[in-house]
Amino acid sequence: MTDRVLIADDEPNIVVSLSFMLKREGYEVLVAPDGTQALAMIRGERPRLVLLDAAMPGMSGFEVCEAVRADPELSGIRILMLTAKGRDIDIARGMGAGADAYVTKPFSTRDLIVRIREMLA
Repeated sequence: MTDRVLIADDEPNIVVSLSFMLKREGYEVLVAPDGTQALAMIRGERPRLVLLDAAMPGMSGFEVCEAVRADPELSGIRILMLTAKGRDIDIARGMGAGADAYVTKPFSTRDLIVRIREMLA
């Protein structure tokens, strides 16, 4: 069975590169361009992992993360915040919202794939 990964990001270049990388690794990829759609897809599609940008239209990634963590039915979903917001306060907010990991942009694709594999192991 292929692991399903949701990319929740409003930056088309990031979505294209992440999609290509994840599909090459054998993952099924879903995409949401804003926070509201991301939460709907998380509830409807139940991905194993969400790559979640903090700054998106609709709902922020922080708000999406909090909503997922508040729903016991979604407790098994892993969340990796993948964002340009790299200040200590942003990282603390993301981890406090319930993210399993926090990676700042720009990132090493090799390191990101290693982190994703570890999170899905």
